[in-house]
Amino acid sequence: MPNSALKKLEARTPEAANVFAALGDTTRLGLVARLCDGSQCSISELSQGTALTRQAITKHLRVLEEAGVVSSRKSGRESLYALNPQCLHDATAYMDVVARQWDQALGRLKAHVEG
Repeated sequence: MPNSALKKLEARTPEAANVFAALGDTTRLGLVARLCDGSQCSISELSQGTALTRQAITKHLRVLEEAGVVSSRKSGRESLYALNPQCLHDATAYMDVVARQWDQALGRLKAHVEG
């Protein structure tokens, strides 16, 4: 991998790490899945059908919001949460770069072993 591409990847690593850490919890992944349809949901809507309290949902949403995975806006007395798809696209692009690095490394290893 060229040095410039590696430097770009390294520059994005802290941001990507925050996103992956936020997504590394089953409850938060579930919240993301519920927001994947593009809807905006309140905390009470997101807590329906779960054993979690509104307070627990709020804490998980705060982690997702701090990582940029979701955003919120006030609507009257409620906050509505929506998925930030660009954040997930950026995380996917990051993983694509890492996957290409691994593929290249494995290709070099294979060439070395076979050569």
